Amino acid sequence: MDASESNRLHGIFTPLLVPLDERDRINEAEFRRFVSWLIEHDVHGLYPNGSTGEFTRFSPEERRRIVKVVAEECAGRVPILAGAAEANVKETIAACEAYAEMGVRAVAIVAPFYYKLTPESVYAYFAEIARNSPIDITLYNIPMFASPIDVPTIRRLALEFPRVIGIKDSSGDLAFMMRMISAVRPQRSDFTFLTGWEAVLVPMLMIGCDGGTHATSNVVPEITRRMYDLSRSGDFGTAMQWQFRILELFDAMLNQFEFPDGFRAGADLRGFHFGRGRQPQTKTQRANRAVLSSVLQCILADFELVESPAAGCPVRTGDTTLDAVKPVVIDVMHELKKRGVF
Repeated sequence: MDASESNRLHGIFTPLLVPLDERDRINEAEFRRFVSWLIEHDVHGLYPNGSTGEFTRFSPEERRRIVKVVAEECAGRVPILAGAAEANVKETIAACEAYAEMGVRAVAIVAPFYYKLTPESVYAYFAEIARNSPIDITLYNIPMFASPIDVPTIRRLALEFPRVIGIKDSSGDLAFMMRMISAVRPQRSDFTFLTGWEAVLVPMLMIGCDGGTHATSNVVPEITRRMYDLSRSGDFGTAMQWQFRILELFDAMLNQFEFPDGFRAGADLRGFHFGRGRQPQTKTQRANRAVLSSVLQCILADFELVESPAAGCPVRTGDTTLDAVKPVVIDVMHELKKRGVF
């Protein structure tokens, strides 16, 4: 490995959830405790102000405070990749300047959202930021929410701007990742490729990805780290066994809750108090959350990370919707037995 390769960002970066108190304010004490817990559980880096951190639901001042708290608590123990996307280029550059002063390693900037832009406009957006940023930049491609960044644009930015040091891709598309690596790495061996889709973490590492930013690492940091280490050691067989196991947890947290509330529920089960997210919920949604949390608890109990629910865990089918109903049936049967109905 040459010097440029060793300087690449690598490993598991946690896109940080943000705990809130009863008054909907950032719970800084709990946030600091959570940051240190993640570092102690061997994540490679921290990623505040990402999609999992609900960055669009915080004010610019809150986003900067989030990064400030993370930088203070981290104290140089692991690198920080801070989300710096704002409403326009001028404000994004200002965020880059602020985070550079806080000592973060690099910033991640999502492609423009709301307005669907052409590849030329996406290039112009990132080029303007790269010319003026005092800190290294990773591109953030999440085509389900923002203008996609195509391979020719990624290659163009990588070759023209040394400040652009990598990309986080949340498409989950293996072939797209292979095309990016093939187009860029021969000319930029220092360029970082991160996946943002843990459902394919191990396959992405197999094809040359450097790591990932994974919401699941908020809940099971030791498992995502294990998958990375096994892959790096070449033990892809064992790594894939863990990939299949974590897929059930990922699907349950992603598909059965409003994103990212399932991940907040999972982190609560690890001993933290995240409170409600900024997105309002109905009574029905709050009731469903309690039921679904018992499914998550059973999955985490299988990982031997938490205790099983008092009522026990039914055999799971792999269908997270059906599995969510079973704990309700068990609770009802348990209550009926207590009342002597049968």
